[in-house]
Amino acid sequence: MQSPMSSPSPIFHFLLFFFFFLSPSFAAFLAPITKDPTTSQYILSIYLKTPLQPTKLVLDLGASFAWVDCTRRYKSSSYHHIPCSDPLCSAIVSLACSNCFRRPAPGCANDSCALFPENSVTRQTIIAEALVDSLALPSTDGRNPARFARVPEFVFSCAKTSLLKGIAKGVTGFAGLGRSNFSLPAQVSTAFSSPFLFALCLSSSPSAPGVAFFNSGGPYYFLPEIDLSKSLIYTPLILNPVGSTIITYYLHPSDEYFIGVSAIKVNGKDLQFNKTILTIDENGFGGTKISTTTPYAVLETSIYNAFKEAFVSESAALNLTVTTPVKPFGVCYSADDVLSTRLGPAVPTVDLVMKNDDAFWRIFGANSMVRIGSKDEDLWCLGFLDGGAHPRASIVIGGLQMEDNLLQFDLEKKRFGFTSSVLSHGTMCGNFNFTINGNLKQN
Repeated sequence: MQSPMSSPSPIFHFLLFFFFFLSPSFAAFLAPITKDPTTSQYILSIYLKTPLQPTKLVLDLGASFAWVDCTRRYKSSSYHHIPCSDPLCSAIVSLACSNCFRRPAPGCANDSCALFPENSVTRQTIIAEALVDSLALPSTDGRNPARFARVPEFVFSCAKTSLLKGIAKGVTGFAGLGRSNFSLPAQVSTAFSSPFLFALCLSSSPSAPGVAFFNSGGPYYFLPEIDLSKSLIYTPLILNPVGSTIITYYLHPSDEYFIGVSAIKVNGKDLQFNKTILTIDENGFGGTKISTTTPYAVLETSIYNAFKEAFVSESAALNLTVTTPVKPFGVCYSADDVLSTRLGPAVPTVDLVMKNDDAFWRIFGANSMVRIGSKDEDLWCLGFLDGGAHPRASIVIGGLQMEDNLLQFDLEKKRFGFTSSVLSHGTMCGNFNFTINGNLKQN
């Protein structure tokens, strides 16, 4: 922990001058989310350390805790290690590995508590120290950002620079938003005695950021003054009894988010496949997972084959003819043949039907198709990929399917809220007003 990071921008100094810190009585917070165009990773911007430093982390919806590269350019007057004798260390180790007799356990080195941070993009993991430092987020009334509030005892892992392989430029780690008690939203919730509840709205715009709301069930206002919390449809969150992370979740309930999809429809027509694989079995296989580190939806092979056949058939009725696909995609069309609508390219709709048939997540062209352009060709390709015959999850809902959809994760009520495309409501996730509001009323 040698040299400090590069100096913060003048805008950052202005924000600190403008804001004053909240008392812990206020509970709703936010953070902007941008998409890196090179890696398609979603980047959450928070503030760490003393004095506060803007910090960019890959948003990992299913990870148990945050980790930051602190082997270089990390300087803070408020960080400290966690001694092995500290009850907090026992809680961390217990959380991370409930069956450590079967695998290596997080432990202690030089009387400092340790964890296994993981890069979920490259599937690389290492053993690293656990740290405590100060986290800060802007508060919000659902319309604007306002005064900062601190979480002075924020627990995360101190990883090595080598773990950043494959990560977007300027990013220094991962922000875990999983079901764990040490995930970022869980710690914010605990610090302010608020429900474990957060919402994401990933932007499809390359220039306008999306937003994460913490400790807030709404309102969520987007220009022009549209409260998207009123459009949420709810379905239960499903607990996978066995996690899939390389080490820390071996024979441990998963901190990833699963929902109960019972059927898939293309243009209203039910796909025919073995639907038993949509249920999670006793070994943790099957079910439907939501992942921010997976760029596109991934389907088990039998589901994918039925889906691909139905989509191509329904597209033919729209006078769309498949052309030679571009890897990794299996279905592509000439962009010249595809009409544009306010909900994206005019292609068949896809419905993910929940166990209660009245609830379904409708996917329009903006969330099912990927534009592939070059000097030689211009294509729209289907953003659903073949995940093989025996994947861990039968369906993975990826980043493309989440963009411009408001998604709420309510761990208190064990439910998942979704809106389908907010484009149909006359707004988009890039329409949150990040203009500073200095007169935020406290509830």
